[in-house]
Amino acid sequence: MAVPLPRQDRDAELTRLRQHLVDNGTAPEVRRREPSDGGDIPLHPLLRPLIPGGVLARGTIVSAPPRTGSTFAGNGAISYLTLSLVASATAGGAWVGVIGYPNFGIAAASGLGADLSKVLMLDEPGERWPDATAVLAGAVDLVLLHAPRSPNAAQLRRITNGVRPSNRQRGCVLVVTGLWESAHIALTVRDPQWTGLGDGTGNLGGRRVTISASGRATHGCPRDAELWLPSVLSPVLADQ
Repeated sequence: MAVPLPRQDRDAELTRLRQHLVDNGTAPEVRRREPSDGGDIPLHPLLRPLIPGGVLARGTIVSAPPRTGSTFAGNGAISYLTLSLVASATAGGAWVGVIGYPNFGIAAASGLGADLSKVLMLDEPGERWPDATAVLAGAVDLVLLHAPRSPNAAQLRRITNGVRPSNRQRGCVLVVTGLWESAHIALTVRDPQWTGLGDGTGNLGGRRVTISASGRATHGCPRDAELWLPSVLSPVLADQ
């Protein structure tokens, strides 16, 4: 006859099993609530281990890296990692607003699986970018923002309040390029390793990178995953 677990151990085991159901998408509330119903924003399966719960909860602010290389980050260049967030969100039924990215990369986003019919774009909002962010935050599920400068205290407060869910609004996820004072998650890309080149010959065939997630939403435990970019469809190692 099986011996019942002590109450404390039983509660801990139930919590662990419950989190497992949420992480793999089989918990009842995860199955039933789509982004269009106010549910969380989905991530690509290979990016899920970076975020506790495997989804982006409404009210979350994510700081994502700009594209590196010869393109000046200040003109709204967008990284493949950021494009993958848009692709996985729209593929899962979420609407996305894109503000301040004249070089968004529509073809690249489509190649990563984005549903472009669910993307609203405002390439050059000018000095009205805080207003545009506040308006779109109440209309879409995820806002992707390239701000020309850091917001002042009033602008930051307005944007944060517009993103946060409440009884009057369902909120959204805000993804910003570069540093953001109140970001819950900071994504970084490091240790790039190109393949395909020999000793002065050959063509670039792929880039392997380590993606790290840190910040308040990771509960003080930074997480890493090693992937191929621009394609986030092929893992290099098991996610950590």
